[in-house]
Amino acid sequence: MKIIFEKRKSHSVAAMIAVPVISFVFSLILTGIMLAIFKANPFITFGAMFNGAFGSMMGFSETLVKAIPLMLTGLGISIAFKLKFWNIGAEGQLTMGGVATAGVVLFLGDSIPPTLLLPAALLTGVLAGALWAGIPAILKTSLNVDETLVTLMMNYVAIMFSEFLFYGPWRDPKGFGFPGSKAFPETVWLPRILGRAHIGLYFALVAAILLWIVFKRTRWGFELGIIGASPKAARYQGIAVGRNIVLAVFLSGALCGLAGATEVTGIARRLQQGLSIGYGYTAIIVAWMAQLNPIAVPFVAVLMAALLVGGDQVQMMMGLPAAMGIVMQGMMLFPMLAGSLFTEYRVKWIRAPKRAAACPEGEA
Repeated sequence: MKIIFEKRKSHSVAAMIAVPVISFVFSLILTGIMLAIFKANPFITFGAMFNGAFGSMMGFSETLVKAIPLMLTGLGISIAFKLKFWNIGAEGQLTMGGVATAGVVLFLGDSIPPTLLLPAALLTGVLAGALWAGIPAILKTSLNVDETLVTLMMNYVAIMFSEFLFYGPWRDPKGFGFPGSKAFPETVWLPRILGRAHIGLYFALVAAILLWIVFKRTRWGFELGIIGASPKAARYQGIAVGRNIVLAVFLSGALCGLAGATEVTGIARRLQQGLSIGYGYTAIIVAWMAQLNPIAVPFVAVLMAALLVGGDQVQMMMGLPAAMGIVMQGMMLFPMLAGSLFTEYRVKWIRAPKRAAACPEGEA
């Protein structure tokens, strides 16, 4: 008996639903074993995390606060990953989006009508994220430079540049020495819908629906799918591979830039430390767990955000480190990556052929 993996001719809907669910259950089992090793009751710990993330309106609103940037960056990464363009730079693209948004508010606020200032600031953040992502995309398509390393290193450039600004020339002179720009005027505060959760949630949900339509119902989405499956086949069919990669990665960075823009206008309402706290890296887990499906990204983002918020509750009630939420994210990633194999391939059992019986000596 021999086991082989045979590539599916078409994506199985049953496999795309069952595999993430089974992988999630398996990750909970692994996490439970880890908690038991640390002498913590897994059921009580999971209950405390759930209660911290969803047990009150305040907890739920804080879960949404963390889910919004994860939704937007997760959607952005999903676009790039569909093309096999490994965009690890969502953190930097988010940061540059926040920096550009803050720059418009701080230095152009007096020259732009108040009613147009918020849209202009958000649009600038979107463009900044797109341009920051476009650099590695152009390097990839024109010089075949590895995008993984470039996008990763550009994260550090963006974060250091942001810190230079709010520690240095953009620091509020009336801020009593605390790092951060001066507060934004109320005209550019993003409206909030529940607690600190803002209308960036609506942006993310609309983006998810539009991306699903693009991928499933448009010619461009069809072309992106062919490029992701086989760039050689795409070129053979006359598809402009390089141009489409650049455009798709620009869109990827634009969504990440929008995440940064909504963070500075909806949460901090200034440029300060805390803009770059790992949303762009966690978004990679979100994208993979969602199987790069835009409709699934918001749900997975809420789950990841709940782990972050619930981790704080675990620290207070169970005496475990708050980093337990981050550890659980990692524990979920490995089963999901392993499980993604079964959405692309199916297991096939091949029975070894029976050997012919040897003829006794002397018989024909």
